[in-house]
Amino acid sequence: MAVAIQSIGLKGIEGYPVTVEIEKLDGVESVVVVGLPGAAVKESKERVLAALKGFGINFTDRRVIVNLSPAEEKKHGPMFDVAMAIGILKCFGTLKGVIPDDTAFIGSLSLTGKVQSIRGILPAIMSAKKLGIKRLFVPYNCNVPIQEIEGLEIIYVEYLMELVDHLSGGGGLSLVPPKTELALDQCSFPGVDFKEVIGQEKAKRALEVAAAGGHNVMMIGPPGCGKSLLAEGFPSIMPKLELESQLENVSLYELANTSLSSLGRPPFRSPHHSASAVSIIGGGSNPTPGEISLANHGVLFLDELAEFPKKTLDMLRQPLESGRVTISRAQATVTYPAKFLLLSAMNPCPCGYLGATTHYCTCSPKQVQAYQNKVSGPVQDRIDIILHLTPVNLQQERKEDAPSSSDIQKRVQVARDLQYKRHGKVCCNAELSIEEVRTMIPLTEEQKSFLQNRAVKENWSNRVQMKMHRLARTISDLRGEEAVSDEAL
Repeated sequence: MAVAIQSIGLKGIEGYPVTVEIEKLDGVESVVVVGLPGAAVKESKERVLAALKGFGINFTDRRVIVNLSPAEEKKHGPMFDVAMAIGILKCFGTLKGVIPDDTAFIGSLSLTGKVQSIRGILPAIMSAKKLGIKRLFVPYNCNVPIQEIEGLEIIYVEYLMELVDHLSGGGGLSLVPPKTELALDQCSFPGVDFKEVIGQEKAKRALEVAAAGGHNVMMIGPPGCGKSLLAEGFPSIMPKLELESQLENVSLYELANTSLSSLGRPPFRSPHHSASAVSIIGGGSNPTPGEISLANHGVLFLDELAEFPKKTLDMLRQPLESGRVTISRAQATVTYPAKFLLLSAMNPCPCGYLGATTHYCTCSPKQVQAYQNKVSGPVQDRIDIILHLTPVNLQQERKEDAPSSSDIQKRVQVARDLQYKRHGKVCCNAELSIEEVRTMIPLTEEQKSFLQNRAVKENWSNRVQMKMHRLARTISDLRGEEAVSDEAL
């Protein structure tokens, strides 16, 4: 009679139930794994057999079939090793205990029987409760901030032998890991402080609005006007991350096998303009997160925007609109979150000095137009704030009463809290749909008329009108106003 053991597979950061079915048949001694196993899963049988050598199982004249159900899903990684081992022990009668259907096992096995951690353990654990799992046996990973989940008992395992004794009614497991806490308030940023930036008061105010409402920004100006300096200081005014956002980011970084610099701060990613489209969007034969997903709930800074391939920039259109990216490959289709704030900088022309006061521009109007057209109209239409910067005289005195990044961050956090309370979820003004904008951010008849008249005069698209609507709401939030004021609009 076949034995069924529960485990969890991953499709992106979403988990799905995997039933590991074991059946022994008479025949030539062998172990066969079926159910679309990847290379790492096919190798599991060798690791499992080596780990089971101390249990006295006789495989002579026994053909063991391991089926990973659902059979139509491609299985990746060694996360089913422990479930396979428990299933074989149960099938051969070595393990006598009853294993309920709401108990699942995750982990890789070493040849000595030690249970090892695997990539993607955090998203698998977070998916367990949604899948109806009550008890989950997992390896301990000190680099993964595993939280207590209500309704889910997480049991940490170090050795297969201890796990078998525990399931057979023996003593408890020896591994009791320390309780981990996510640092919600660790938001200090060691970079540039806005107080140290001379001039550019208008730009700093615009970036404050962008941080408060999650609005995309493009900075255009000649070399040396402070675009990169402002970008380096921008993370210092971003608000802290909520717990759910932190866990989601840790899951993405774990799948990408990349270290996360800080749990409390929003991530800041700055890929070079020579980066490939796959590295920015994500992909590969087994799709992994790209830069836009690693910037989730944070900032994606694209310096020298016009130097990026036009095809790569146009790939950002769907993620900017929906907050997620779907990667389709022959073997799998996965969806990763990509709720990032796009911060970009570019020169106004190929030589960079169009509109500068200290240099002459040597570009023809045709060259200028061709350079600016590298950023398509649909991409620019999704950017809420476009800043035209000019160089600043460094001899001017720095304002002593200029607000620091810490002061600006406090105002941004208050504005974000107002938005979360109004929307009933962790959602910025820039993320609201058209219907949510109309219902949650109402305008008076006079304001609607003013906006429509201006839109006709400036030939604005509907998206630009919604953009103005959201920006006005964010400015009012920074002022602490309940309704959108005429001045903000």
